[in-house]
This record gives sequence, structure tokens and C-alpha cells, in this order.
Amino acid sequence: MAELPKTFDPAVIESRWYAHWEESGLFRPDRPGAAPWTIVNPPPNVTGSLHIGHALDNTLQDILTRHARLKGKDALWVVGTDHAGIATQMVVERDLATEQKKRTDFTREAFVDRVWDWKAKSGGEITRQLRRLGCSMDWSNERFTMDEGFSAAVTHVFVQLHREGLLYRDKRLVNWDPALRTAVSDLEVESREVKGHMWHFKYPLAGGATYTYVERDADGAVVLEEVRDYIAIATTRPETMLGDGAVAVHPGDERYRPIVGMLCEIPVGPKEHRRLIPIITDDYPDSAFGSGAVKITGAHDENDYGVAQRNGIPMYRLMDEIAAMRTDGAPYAVASARAREIAAGAEASAVEIDTLNLVPDAYRGLDRYDARAKVVADIDAEGLMLGVEDKTIMQPFGDRGGVVIEPMLTDQWYVDAKTLAQPAIEAVRSGAIRIVPKTWEKTFFNWMENIQPWCVSRQLWWGHRIPAWFADDGRIFVAATEEEAQAQAGEGIALRQDEDVLDTWFSSALWPFATLGWREGNHPPFAPSEVEGLSTNGKPSPQLHGRYPNDVLVSGFDILFFWDARMMMQGLHFMEDVPFRTLYLHGLVRAADGQKMSKSKGNTVDPLGLIDRYGADALRFFMAAMESQGRDIKMDERRVEGYRNFATKLWNAARFAQANGIGGSTTLEPPPATLAVNKWIVAETIRTVQAVDLALADYRFDAAANAIYQFIWSRFCDWYLELIKPIAIGDERGAIDTETKAVAGWVLDQILVVLHPFMPFITEELWHALAERDHDLIVAKWPMTDARSLDPAAEAEVDWLIRLVGEIRAARTELNVPPGAKLPLHVDGEGDTTRARLASSRPTLERLARVQVQDGTPALGARVSVVMDEATFILPLGDMIDLDAERARLAKAIAVAEKDRDGLAARLGNPSFTERAKPEAVEKARADHDERAAEAERLRAALGRLG
Repeated sequence: MAELPKTFDPAVIESRWYAHWEESGLFRPDRPGAAPWTIVNPPPNVTGSLHIGHALDNTLQDILTRHARLKGKDALWVVGTDHAGIATQMVVERDLATEQKKRTDFTREAFVDRVWDWKAKSGGEITRQLRRLGCSMDWSNERFTMDEGFSAAVTHVFVQLHREGLLYRDKRLVNWDPALRTAVSDLEVESREVKGHMWHFKYPLAGGATYTYVERDADGAVVLEEVRDYIAIATTRPETMLGDGAVAVHPGDERYRPIVGMLCEIPVGPKEHRRLIPIITDDYPDSAFGSGAVKITGAHDENDYGVAQRNGIPMYRLMDEIAAMRTDGAPYAVASARAREIAAGAEASAVEIDTLNLVPDAYRGLDRYDARAKVVADIDAEGLMLGVEDKTIMQPFGDRGGVVIEPMLTDQWYVDAKTLAQPAIEAVRSGAIRIVPKTWEKTFFNWMENIQPWCVSRQLWWGHRIPAWFADDGRIFVAATEEEAQAQAGEGIALRQDEDVLDTWFSSALWPFATLGWREGNHPPFAPSEVEGLSTNGKPSPQLHGRYPNDVLVSGFDILFFWDARMMMQGLHFMEDVPFRTLYLHGLVRAADGQKMSKSKGNTVDPLGLIDRYGADALRFFMAAMESQGRDIKMDERRVEGYRNFATKLWNAARFAQANGIGGSTTLEPPPATLAVNKWIVAETIRTVQAVDLALADYRFDAAANAIYQFIWSRFCDWYLELIKPIAIGDERGAIDTETKAVAGWVLDQILVVLHPFMPFITEELWHALAERDHDLIVAKWPMTDARSLDPAAEAEVDWLIRLVGEIRAARTELNVPPGAKLPLHVDGEGDTTRARLASSRPTLERLARVQVQDGTPALGARVSVVMDEATFILPLGDMIDLDAERARLAKAIAVAEKDRDGLAARLGNPSFTERAKPEAVEKARADHDERAAEAERLRAALGRLG
């Protein structure tokens, strides 16, 4: 055992202990026969680096994993990374750009080889950073969503879903990123407020028809009546007018009832070739918004797409993959003529409609924004523009491409999510999956019950290439291999494989079981002999050696639908059981002012910088202490620093123990105790362990951290060590006694074990500093909580002493009694119990409260009284303070505190403040109110003690 340095320096110990744990295989200790416990880490992007959200997510997972390991379970934390199709391809393309090369200079195979080379050289940054955080993951079985075994599972799932009719190819509206030239998921789209315009145009009625337009106020009085030969529409994207299939009005809108069913003209393009489109009714238009009439462009707007589907309106695609106006197909005159026939009722297939290019020849090839300007200018020149207004609009941007997303009608592969969602919904309803906090269930059900087909194809080169082959006649063959596809097609049929890859969420949805050897009989973490053969549908028995279902999944709420729900769907379908028993959803880590962190705002926080300054243990404890169910975390570096101070306090307590011959315990059970102070601390320890166990069982990380913090800081360091110091420093009882040494050492051991999941580094260091151990703390045993060790009488005695010392100290502080002054202490009205406690605790009371216990009645004069239970403790003040001046000071301070309190209460009672002010301002006002109210109460108590 080495003597602990005077100064606690986390940087010195963290890298040393992590390397020791990993090299010793302690993240997966050999525990034959132990109950399995499994959690999978949400795989970070292989391109990623540790951000503050990762720090929260992985801290919570590590707490649960280390806790399970200390409980004696065979705890497995599955770790790996996601191939991150878009992000990784972008990184490699940027690298190529530095060589004046681009992706298309390579064959697909050569480019993919370059990506693999990049991964080998640069793809491990985040895994190194997770080690710095202290994550006790099973690195010996690290997975990657494109490793050979995982890829085999992905291919099997795609083929099997297709065979079952649950995966198909369809033309639907997607989020199209013109910069990346691929469909992207909703998660990869950011909505931003931008300054734009709303244009108002006339759509002339066909054949010069007219109608009487009547507008009424809320009382039904006519405010406008005129004859019109047009219907007015408003749009923020005039370039999409070229693809309109209809104009829709609400069925209850009386203004347009005379013209429903008539045709109107799209006011753009060569006059002789302009298209006519029907005026229809649908519940989507809002009669009170704009003119109440909405143009329907089903191929380029999500809401319009729904209207078009419901009403059988043709959807004409206007743009190419870079969001330029299409240049392909027949001349506009030919395409427009055919569209007019379709509008008049001619039959047309979706394929034919997609081939029709309804962009007038003069606009073809223009960028969408250049086309917008030309459309507006041409309509205005013809006198059909009613006006334009400035308008702030929400626009979708690709989070990686950085350009405005274009809703686009394209051919993609889709999963029948509605069918797969039903078992997942039932699993949550039945309790087979418990969502914590429960408040998220409503959101989950709402989304799942209205789920749309899941687009799983992406137009990239890096990723799981879709196992589908096309014949020249349009037939599609889905198979695990090209040989199987050829066998389906027959000899002599030329096939070409789909160029697209699968959405990364498709592969990561298999993470809870594909990482555990599913469809790989010999893949870690099990030897071949440990995994039974696979059945014909790929389901193992038993379920991956007891690892499936996983015990719990920890996830941010923001990926509940993108990842968590999809794991439920795939797990239930392919494994016929839930992927995890509990889903814990944590909040976001926000900036100190409550705003969402973003690089553009410059308010992000680097967790590695915090680790450099305060240590990983301090950051981890901050995350746990701040993680309150259903609430986001506000980043507060001062609190991280405070938890570094907490670690320092424990370090100093261990140094005190070393200096006084207190070492590690040799037993799990508490040692025999006869002294009340030792019985008390044993009971406090047991209750703390019970509180932590209960809190972690309920996923109350904040409650668990608070229980540990209060016990270590207050009960153990501030009180127990102070209470036993007279024995240690040598009074009439001599040096510290054997019993107290044994109890103090046992308590310290329990502290280190219980704190270890939260602060693994300092606890491991102190574990070995206090004794020669035959095992590391990471694989120690969790404390026993035997209620037979409790002694209520001893606990009550010590609690009484602590309360009394606290009250006397508070009185001295409030009255500005000099700290070094020893005051006489008289007691009046005490019963037998108080008399006995006073006798046994007298030396400790006099030392800690800076008093001298005296018999008899105190002299008349200034005094302060402290009431404890049935007794009154009197502290004569003599001429130590000016009593009248002290009363006046306290009265003035009370008046100020109460005025502030009442002013804040009035502010908080005003709805105009609580409803309109920023949430962080309201929260600060509440905190200030509580602080001033507590101060007023404390000062009144001090004034009352003066009599």
C-alpha cells in the first residue's frame, strides 16, 4: 500500500486504471454460472467524436453495467460503431478533394476500398474517447455494422422481409438532399426559420367562366362581393406550380362552392400549351388561411402528397437529383398535351406520369431558385400576380448537405412499418417492454399507431448494398447472393444489382441480436459449443445464450422512433421476443441558459475538455446527479468543479484513514460495534446502500447520486470522522480504538463499492491504497444490507447530538459570535433520555459546538435559546454582543428578505410573466423566491432565539 499523495490529480490515475482493467479482461470477467445481464451501446458513428450527449448516455449505461457486475452478474456491455453511410462517405470524399479527386473518378469497388482504408486509419477516435470516460465495454468483442457477420444478418433480414411481403419497392415522397443526391431520414433534416415571401396568383377559370365571390365576416355580414374569373392561390414556392395537379378548397368553404369541379389554368408557360387542372374539395385546406385555396403539387410537398393520394390527383416530378428543373423527356408541348388529356379523365399509369416532364422548355435546366424568379416574373408580366408579402417561413435543411431539402417523388425500398409496429405496440401496452419515464408512452403510441412506410434505401456507395437485381424487362429479384438471384431469373437473363444501399437505421435496428452472434454460430461472445444450431428461420434456441432479450436500453428520447421503436419491430419479428425489457429515455444536455446546444450558436461543450480540467469522475457524477426523469440537463461547469471537490473530499478522508491506521475491511458483513457512533454509521451505510439500490432499480440516477453524495459528504466526512476525532487525536481514552478502526475501514470500503459505478477511477485507486487486495474493485461484491445490523437507539442518540451541534452552530453564526469563543451551555427541562445523552456525548458536544456544559441556572442577561425535543439549551452571551443592535440587524435583514420574497411571488403569480418569459427566466425567479423565503425563515428563527 502506497501512501496517498496530498493532492488528488485525476489525470495521473485515470489512464493507468483503464488500461489495467482492459488488459486484465475485467470488463468481461470469467463468471461461469452467473446470471447474464446485457446492455447494448447505441453505436456511435464511426466518424464521430465524443460530444456531451454521448457523455450522458454512456455514463448512465456504465453506471448500470458496473452496478450489475458488482452484484455478481455476468454483465456484458456490447460495444461497436455504426458505418454511418452519409457521414462516412462525405468524410472520404472530402479527403479525396485534397488530392483533387472526386468519388466518380473511381469505380464503386475502388471507392469502397478507400473507405475501408480510412476506417482502418481514422475510424477509432470515438472508441478511444469512450475509454477516457471510463466506459467498461467488452472491447474484445467490438462490433461494426458492416463487419462480415453483421452484414450477413442485414442481408438475411432484407431478403426475409421481402419474401414475407413486408418489404417492397414503391414510388413515394421522400426528403431529397440535392447536395448529397440521396434520400435522407427525418432525423437528418433540420427545420430553420428563414425570411421568405408569399406570392399570390390568379389561376384563371377555364373557358372564361365567372362566378360571384362572396366574403363574409364572423357575424355573416357580407364584406366583399364581386364577380371573378379566377381562383386566388398563395405559395412560397412558385417554381412548383409547374407540377400542380389540382387546386383544393375546404368542402365547407361557401366562397368556392360554385366552382368546385370546374377546371382552372396554371398561369405559367406558353399560353397555347397551358394545362388545366380541377378544383377539388379536401379537408386539408384551412379556409381562414390566405385565400383558403391551395395548389396541390403531390410530387414536391408532403401535405399535397396526402391530398393527391386521397383524391387520385396525378403527381408530376419537376426536378432532377440536384434540384434543377428537369431536362429529360418529350418537349413541353407534347408533355403538356398529354397532361391535359389526363386532367380530362384519360387513364395513365404512375410510370407514365413520372416520365412526363411538365417544365416549359424555357425553364428546363435552371436551378430551382432561378426557375422561381423566372416564373414570378413571367406571371407578373401577364398581370396575373395579385401581390407578394414578406414572410418568415420554416424551411427544411439537410444537416450534412447544408442545403434546402426538396420533397421528391422517387423510387425507393420501403418496409411495411404499420404491420411490424403492431407487436411492438402490444409489447409496450402489456408491459413486456417498460418505457421509463412512463410519460413517453403516449408519444410512442401516437407515432406507432400512425406510422408510415419506412424508406430504407439511400443513393450512396458506402453501406449495405441492397440485395436486389434488375432484369431489362423491369423484373426485380431479391436474394442473398447474385447466384441465387440468377437462379430465380433463369439462365441467360442479364441482371444488374441495385446501386442503392440501405439506410443505416435499417442495420442498426438489428443491434440487440445481430451483435450477439445471430446467424453466426461461431461468433463471439460465445464459442461454437455455446451456441445451439439455428432453426430454418434463423432463430436460435436458447435466445443467444440468455443474452436476448437485453436487460435494458438507455437512449436519448430524440431517437425513440428512429432506432428504439425499429429495434422493437425487428426484434419481435425475427426473435419472437422483445429486444429489451426496459427502455430508459433520458433528456438532452442543454446550454446553461436552457438553449439547445449547436455549433452555429457556439454554445457546445467539449466533454474531453471537462475531463482534462476536472477528471472523468467529476463529469460522470455531474451527469448522474443532474439526470432527472423527464427533464433535460442544463450544463453547469461550476457543478462539475463541485463534484471534483467532492472527489477531493473523499481523497482527504482516505488520507485521514491512512494516517490513523484505518485500512480496508476483511469482511462483507459490518464488524461488531458497541459504541453508539459506530452503530450509527453502520446503520447510515446500510440505509444508503438500500437507497441506491432502490433508486437504480427505478432508474432514478439523480436520487442514487444524491444519496451517495449526502452520505459521503455529510454523514461520513462532516460528522462521523469529526465524531471519532477525539479518539484519534488522543484524549483520556487514548489512540483510536480497534472497534472504530474496523468500522471506519468497513464503511470506507462500502463507500468505494457503492460509489464505484459513478466514479470508477478514484474509487479503484483508493481501494488499493487502503489495503493489499486480492481483487480489483471493479469485480468486488456489492454491500450487504442486513437490517439486523440496525440499532434504533444508537441512531437516535447520534442524530440528537448532530441536531444539537447544528442548532448551536447556526445560532452562533447568525448572531456573529466569534468562532473561537467558548460559550457556557445550560440545559433546562431535560428528561432522563436527554440527561443520559448529554452525559455520554459531553466531550464531543463541547468540542464540536465550542461550548462548556455547566450546571445550575444561568445568570440574567443576554442569552440565546435552542429548543431540542423537551429540553431548552441556553447560551448566555454576556457582553459578547449588543443584543438590541443584533435584534435590529436581524429585523432589518428579515424585512429585506421578505420584501424580495413577496416581490418575486407577485411576479410568479402574474401569467403575463410565467407564460411569456423565457423558461430559464421563470425558473430563475422561482429559485430566487425559494432562496429569499428560506433566508427570511432562517433569520426569523435566529431572532426568535434571542427571546
